[in-house]
This record gives sequence, C-alpha cells and structure tokens, in this order.
Amino acid sequence: MERRTLTDPVSKPLLATLRGERQSVAPLWLMRQAGRYLPEYRALRADKGGFLALATDPEAAAEVTLQPIRRFGFDGAILFSDILMVPWALGQDLSFGVGEGPRLEPALVGATLDGLTRAPARLEPVYATVARVAAALPPATTFLGFAGSPWTVATYMVAGRGSKDQGETRRFAYNDPVAFGAIVDAIVTMTIDYFARQIDAGVEAVQLFDSWAGSLSPAQFERWVIAPNAAIVAGLRARCPGVPIIGFPKGAGGKLPAYAAGTGVDAIGLDETIDPDWANAVLPEGLPVQGNLDPLALIAGGEALASAVARIVAAFPTRPHVFNLGHGILPDTPIAHVEQLIATVRRSA
Repeated sequence: MERRTLTDPVSKPLLATLRGERQSVAPLWLMRQAGRYLPEYRALRADKGGFLALATDPEAAAEVTLQPIRRFGFDGAILFSDILMVPWALGQDLSFGVGEGPRLEPALVGATLDGLTRAPARLEPVYATVARVAAALPPATTFLGFAGSPWTVATYMVAGRGSKDQGETRRFAYNDPVAFGAIVDAIVTMTIDYFARQIDAGVEAVQLFDSWAGSLSPAQFERWVIAPNAAIVAGLRARCPGVPIIGFPKGAGGKLPAYAAGTGVDAIGLDETIDPDWANAVLPEGLPVQGNLDPLALIAGGEALASAVARIVAAFPTRPHVFNLGHGILPDTPIAHVEQLIATVRRSA
C-alpha cells in the first residue's frame, strides 16, 4: 500500500482538524481505546502471556491497534505500545508484573545514566507494528503515534516505578538539576528519533503524553515540562515538517496557556478537570483542542453521558475540536456506552 504524502489532499477528518480545519462533526478517538475494556484484547493478551510480549510482537500489536477501529470505526487509530519503551531503549530493564505497574531497573535515583547501555534496537518491533497498521487502516482513518513526555518518562526512570505524587523524582530534580537535566535531555533526543521513525513507518500525527505534568510548581513546570516538550517539537519539525503534534499535559490546569505558547504544539489535549468554556476563552484562537470527557461519565452512560457530551461540544463553536476523553478509557467501561458516545457525538452537528 502506497503511503499518503503530506502534500496529498487531506481526506481524513482527524488529520484535517489537527491541521486547524474545523469539522462540522468533531472527529473522535479515545485514549487507551486499544485495551482491557475490549474482550478481543483480553483474549489476545492472555494468549501472549503479558503486556511486553504483546507490545513487541508486531503482528499482535497491530491487531490490537486495529481492534477498536473494526469494532467502532473511530476517526483515529492510536499505536498500541507504552510510554516506557523509550527508557527501555535507553538501557533500563522493563517489566510488567502481574497485578502491579511497570518496573524499570536500575532506578536512576541510585544509579547513573552513563551506566546504562543504549539499546535502540528494542524499538524496531514498534516500527514494524506501525508499518503493518498503516497498510491495513481504512482510508479515512488517521494513524496516531505517541511517546511519553520527558518529565513523565523521567519520573519512572528515576523512581523505577510509578508513584502518586512523584515525590522522589521531584526531590531529585531539586537536589541535582544537572543530573536530572541529563536524563531529560537523553529522553528528548531519543524521543525525537523515535517519533521520526514512527512517521517514516506510516504514522500521520503524534501525541506527547505528560501524565504527571500536574505535580510541578510553575517554575519547575517551565523547566521540566515546557522546555523539553518545546525541544521535541522543534526537533521533530526539523526532521518531519508538517506532521501535527498533540501535547497532553494532564493536570496542567491554569498553566495550559503557557504550555500552548511555550511548546508550540499543533493541538492541545484537555483533561477532564478543565472547564472547556475556560479553555476556549484562554487558549490561542484557532488552536485545535482535544478532549475532555470524564472517563467516569462514559462509564455512567445514559443522560449523564449525553449531557457531558453536549456541554463539551457546545464549548467549541468555532474552534477545531477532536472529541476524546480527559484521560484513558477505564477497563470496566461498558461497550454499549462507547457506542452511545459515538452516536451522540456524530449526531451533535
């Protein structure tokens, strides 16, 4: 299948929206749409025996990426992978234990970045997955790649695991900003190349996930969220001009305008705590936004879901808008409620 070039006429609603063209009906995809709420995903993961085995098997990972497209017809397909692939390629060992979150070893709070042996070949299965998905997607579906933003990825690299307040990493950043800056710089460099390789293999837009951006003070947010993401945006634009970049700084709240201005992203994701009317008022005119349905409203369904959708759609009467959740879809989300969401959004024009 011949890959669409950036000079081809845009016939994909999601891609057009990310480039600043408002659609009469907001295009729709969901974060973590390829995941545990789908019975077909659970069956395939059980067969493969674990997350990392699944994510590094291009045939299986491509199948997982395509499952929600076949079932629901979303406007965007999001690559099935994980934000910790970059630290794995930087030389940390990555594991996913049963019933617990991911682990990285050695944790850099007690080790050095120079002690790691880079292993970029670990990312090759991801690019093979991208190529398989790109060849199989419907013509109108936009293919989204992703990576974790440097601050969020660094919190896992330093602590070796996730945490509720990222306290260990925040202390590390204050106590030794030079060492922490080196970790962040390594993530930036690897992420630019990672994105460029995804794009070369067939991805059409990318998203930077900053899941823990909300844990930082304004000055630290400027230093460890805005500046590194701006470096990725600039570096990727130099290598892959014209590819839209979505920034998703979860928990940024009142710092969203500074993030939009400072990073230069093409679109900005809004988590469920953001008032969409406020976002429409304070963000730069014409900047595409994405979000911001509460994942729990999707679980509730019925009138609660319908009213939440109506409020979000009404908040962006002229702004390009991609409908999405404010964070990832939860495992206990009923399939019927996803179907209700799609029908509600698509008749909202």
